[in-house]
Amino acid sequence: MIAIGSDHAGYGLKKDIIAWLKEKNLPYEEYGCMDGESHDYPLVAKEVCEKIVGGSADCGILVCGTGIGISMAANKIKGIRAALCTDTYMAKYTRLHNNANVLCLGGRVIGSGAAEEIVDTFLNTDFEGGRHQRRVDQITDIENT
Repeated sequence: MIAIGSDHAGYGLKKDIIAWLKEKNLPYEEYGCMDGESHDYPLVAKEVCEKIVGGSADCGILVCGTGIGISMAANKIKGIRAALCTDTYMAKYTRLHNNANVLCLGGRVIGSGAAEEIVDTFLNTDFEGGRHQRRVDQITDIENT
């Protein structure tokens, strides 16, 4: 299951991504802003990331205006490796090399077509492991100190 959330600035793009998830028959749960009214991105990030850490979601998608603030907030949650991606190359390699479990996007930065391609790449790329596992473990060690 995919946990997807946004603040008010990412609301429109979140709705577009949800339509794409529905089209692909991918299970999701929606969090954060539900009507375009003001909503604080740190609280949305916390809510989505807790679903991942708690095991009720496999991964997350977070959207704010630029993707920067919501990615900063998400990365404060232990066990989260959130990546702000603006293209498919970044989405592919954050999964392959960093085993990212949260994709962050900017609703005021990219359009829905690009976002759908980025989400598709993120969801369909597996962690490569190998030498990259050592680095992910180092990130976890830093997180635990």
